Amino acid sequence: MTYCVGLRLRRGLVFMSDTRTNAGVDNFSTTKKMFTWEVPGERVITLMTAGNLATTQALISLLEERSKTPSERSPSILERPTMFEVARLVGATLKEVIADTAGTGQVASSQFKASVIVGGQVKGGLPTLFLIYPEGNFIEVTEDSPFFQIGEAKYGKPILVRAYDPDLSFEDTIRLLMVSFDSTIKANLSVGLPLDLQVYANDSFAIKEQSRVEADDAYFQSISERWGDALRKALSDLPPYKSL
Repeated sequence: MTYCVGLRLRRGLVFMSDTRTNAGVDNFSTTKKMFTWEVPGERVITLMTAGNLATTQALISLLEERSKTPSERSPSILERPTMFEVARLVGATLKEVIADTAGTGQVASSQFKASVIVGGQVKGGLPTLFLIYPEGNFIEVTEDSPFFQIGEAKYGKPILVRAYDPDLSFEDTIRLLMVSFDSTIKANLSVGLPLDLQVYANDSFAIKEQSRVEADDAYFQSISERWGDALRKALSDLPPYKSL
C-alpha cells in the first residue's frame, strides 16, 4: 500500500508521499511514488501514484516515454495546454494501461487498479490538483476540498481536516503533513519512510523545494516524539469524565 497527499494553499502546492511497497508482512521494499516533469518558465507537473505497482510503473514509463520526443511520441503531458488537459491525458493513459494489462473481465481489471494525484501549473492557468480514478475519470480540488489523499488515507486525515488553513505557510504545511504521515506510519505497516517532499510556489514554474526524509531524519523524529507528547498532555488536560 502507500500514502500520498497533495495539498493546495493560497501560496502554492505541497506534495508528500511515502516509498514503501510490500508483498506480504515480511517482504517490504522502497519504491519512488512521486514523479515530476518540468519545463522551466512554462510548466511544472507532479504525479503521485498508489495501487498495483506494475500498473503505476507502466503508467509512469508510458508518460515518460511519450514526453521525451514529443514530435514523434504523442500525446505528451509536455504538450497539453492546461492542467485540465494534463489530467485528461493521465486518466486516459491509466485507463489504457489497466485495460491492456488486465485483459477482459471485471474481476481481472480490479486486480490492476491504481489511483493518481496530479498537480502543478501550466503557464496561462492557475496551479491546481486532480484526483484520478482507475476508470480514468477525475475530480479537481475546490475550496471545500483543498487536498487529496490516496492509499492509506484514513489514519492521517483527521489532523489535515482539523488543522488545514489555506493561508498556512509552506513551513507549517510541512509540519502538518509530517504529523499526518507519522500518524499513518504508526497505524499501518504498509506505509513507511523514506518520505518524498515537494513544494511549488504559485507562478514560479520551478520546484521551490524537493527532498527526501530518511528514516533517521532528526527533524521528523522530533516531530514524531513531540506530537506524541502533545497528544498525551492534551488528553490529560481534557475535563475528567464524571461517572453517573
